[in-house]
Amino acid sequence: MKIVQIEPLGITDEQLKSLVEKLENNGDEYIAYDSRETDTDKLIERVKDADVVVLANQPFQAEVVEKCEKLKMISVAFTGVDHVAVDECKKRGICVCNAAGYSTNAVSELVFGLIISLYRKINEGKENMTSGVKMAPGIELSGKKFGIIGTGAIGLKTAEIAKAFGCEVYAYSRTEKHIDGVKYITLCDLMRTCDIISVHVPLNDSTKDLVSSMLIDEMKSDAILINTARGPIIDNTALAKALKDGKIAGAGIDVFDTEPPLAPDYPLLDAPNTVLMPHIGFSTKEALYKRAVITINNITSWKSGEPQNVV
Repeated sequence: MKIVQIEPLGITDEQLKSLVEKLENNGDEYIAYDSRETDTDKLIERVKDADVVVLANQPFQAEVVEKCEKLKMISVAFTGVDHVAVDECKKRGICVCNAAGYSTNAVSELVFGLIISLYRKINEGKENMTSGVKMAPGIELSGKKFGIIGTGAIGLKTAEIAKAFGCEVYAYSRTEKHIDGVKYITLCDLMRTCDIISVHVPLNDSTKDLVSSMLIDEMKSDAILINTARGPIIDNTALAKALKDGKIAGAGIDVFDTEPPLAPDYPLLDAPNTVLMPHIGFSTKEALYKRAVITINNITSWKSGEPQNVV
């Protein structure tokens, strides 16, 4: 069986070699490319004879899937699969698995890095060292109303950490769970009530622009918005306008409508009171190794007739 990894997974060569050793010992061929191929025709050349494709967040669209006549399985080293032509795969009987759970700690920890950076004005600290201008007082997390949109694994971990900081935790989700210390309310009430709002839903047709201009207008003037989920869940043009108009206090954003680098005129780039990161919430040494383990295990499980993490 030919397995083609079309982009690096962020682990060392030695780690990858150890993980795929069992597959190779069983007669499988594992080919790992050390760079992305953005040219569609060249990408097709890489994968056209593959039985299994491994990828992280590189787009893998229908026009590529159509050319892979032998393809039977895609193991995605990522939680979200909106960059993969899942519908086309289902039509062709191709199994798609993701690496669910690998970045739960990494992403939820970044949420609080963004919050503390905003509350304690960490971006301004270095500039202040030479300007001599007195910095305004910071803000504490303790006692704040913390709103979580989406209570999947990352949302729940974020709630756990928020409670440890002494926050009063509220949540909105299509599926409500019984969680000590978390009160479910409507999305509109959450936007109106909370000092901190953190987004943790997947991107799909029902969540695109979920945090709309209308809902952003409902936020308190001293509230901040955090997004480590997917960029298009928020109307980022409306968010930028709210920040520029001083209608909300700040935003910490790790995900955008497109993958960085962003166009120079992207609306959030010149918005005040922001902490912007280039989609690295998932990227810690621990998380990247964990996702590689899950990704390879997905292949092994699928080969044994017991696929796991099927999307």
